[in-house]
Amino acid sequence: DMIFMCLYVGRRLTRCVRCPVAYHANDYCMAAGSVVLANNSFLCPNHFTPRRGFRNHEHVNVSWCFVCSEGGSLLCCESCPAAFHRECLNIDMPEGSWFCNDCQAGKKPHYKDILWVKVGRYRWWPAEVNHPKNIPENILRMRHDVGEFPVHFFGSNDYLWTYQARVFPYMDVDTNNKEKMGKGVDVIYKKALEEAARRFLKLQAEKELRQLQEDRRNDKKPPPYRHIKVNRPIGKVQFITADLSEIPRCNCTASDENPCGIDSECINRMLMYECHPQVCPAGNGCLNQAFTKRQYSQVEIFRTLARGWGLRCAHDIKKGEFVNEYVGEVIDEDECRVRIKHAQDNDICNFYMLTLDKDRIIDAGPKGNQARFMNHSCRPNCETQKWTVNGDTRVGLFTLIDVPADTELTFNYNLECLGNGKTVCKCEAPNCSGFLGVRPKNNPPADDKGRKLKKKVLAKRKNKMEVTKEREDECFSCGDGGQIVSCKRPGCPKVYHADCLNLAKRPAGRWECPWHQCDLCGKEAASFCEMCPSSYCTLHRDGMLFISKLDGRLSCSEHDPCGPDPLELKRSGTVLSKARISPHEQVAYS
Repeated sequence: DMIFMCLYVGRRLTRCVRCPVAYHANDYCMAAGSVVLANNSFLCPNHFTPRRGFRNHEHVNVSWCFVCSEGGSLLCCESCPAAFHRECLNIDMPEGSWFCNDCQAGKKPHYKDILWVKVGRYRWWPAEVNHPKNIPENILRMRHDVGEFPVHFFGSNDYLWTYQARVFPYMDVDTNNKEKMGKGVDVIYKKALEEAARRFLKLQAEKELRQLQEDRRNDKKPPPYRHIKVNRPIGKVQFITADLSEIPRCNCTASDENPCGIDSECINRMLMYECHPQVCPAGNGCLNQAFTKRQYSQVEIFRTLARGWGLRCAHDIKKGEFVNEYVGEVIDEDECRVRIKHAQDNDICNFYMLTLDKDRIIDAGPKGNQARFMNHSCRPNCETQKWTVNGDTRVGLFTLIDVPADTELTFNYNLECLGNGKTVCKCEAPNCSGFLGVRPKNNPPADDKGRKLKKKVLAKRKNKMEVTKEREDECFSCGDGGQIVSCKRPGCPKVYHADCLNLAKRPAGRWECPWHQCDLCGKEAASFCEMCPSSYCTLHRDGMLFISKLDGRLSCSEHDPCGPDPLELKRSGTVLSKARISPHEQVAYS
């Protein structure tokens, strides 16, 4: 049976009556869109069947890569909106159907998840997945099938039934979107972004607290390993021990205020050489023997929310201080390849390998110390430094900034870690690169002068953008991405699918889109719908376009929600209750 593991291990399971899928019988584990049949049985969302001709059941993919955020030729998941460049995933072009890693792993939206939802021609909008028992009666009575779940839109407070192929997860980095919005952004959308950011942070805190409580109750412990204090050579690997005459001598003295300390001018410390107790003039007062004396900071292992086990400091640590030595079994390249192959053959996805020098690698997997639990971050508070201790190379972890107590300690793996391949990064830093081993995005300058300079550069770029308008990424007719053709009229940013315009092949030469010709007579258009290619000349525009009460845009009667009440929706002679019906739904039913 397929069981999706979570923090409620040992609880009662409920199973799908049509397939092997099973969940723990609670709202935290059960996938949104599941239909409960009894206490121990349900129908899972995998059995959803889209209705023909219903626009909100059409599968839609984003028009940008989930890794690099750029457009172009994309590999699209056939189960959710995810899209990637083949190069970003470092895979060959698959034959036939392709599904992203999350969909292959069986991940589904859950109740109280924050998602980006696509409805009609509207932009991706943030919404929260609601449990059917918590929605208004009129929304619950609306037609919906197994696999569909209700979402509550932020900003507009509307509801809609949707499913997995039209939503993707709201991430930690999305909470910064509200700060990037310009002055021209729709007020309702800006309000939605602010509400979504606040709600997301609140739900994250609740989830973290719930997981910590469950961990304490189950007394969970990290995976077993053998604790060692110093590196252990494996096979033909040899350690180097220098003669006392070869160890460099610094110029510090025992009478110095902090002999060989962080703020001293110790030449050995500057060159990352550790002083030897029998050679250093400072004698027992030398402060540059942290590796030999194992003068580690106090740390503790803890369970993180999304990255397994991590390491955090138990007290304040100042910038530049020694945290811990990275120790483990020291192996050569041949043994490293053998261990990686063994891990791949046995579906082991956690690696603890770090290069020591060109011939040796530290593997802290089977044996190591607390440093093995330190996670990666694209914006770390620690770094690795290679020091020479008694003639041989050792790896230490040092703080990059002042780190307050109870803060997770991280360092950038920086391609020094082997075996990860193209692993998704979950550090959630503002400059996250998306994958381990990929260079993080540039950070903004920290000083005021840098900020002013950047502001001027951005202002210049903005002026240029106002002169030359960029192409849009989504078809102006259907709102989806993919292979598109662009209008060649100067200043027009519109793009379309050839199929949406009933074109048998891509137009050649200086092709102009239908937005510039009157729908009725084909002459030069003077008034334009802002939501589709409909447009009209001066003779035919009267009574054809309206100012939408929903967002103030000019729109044609095909999808204009105006009327006596903009939330009133008529379909097949029936007036649906205006309480809590999404304005997006009206577009889909028009």
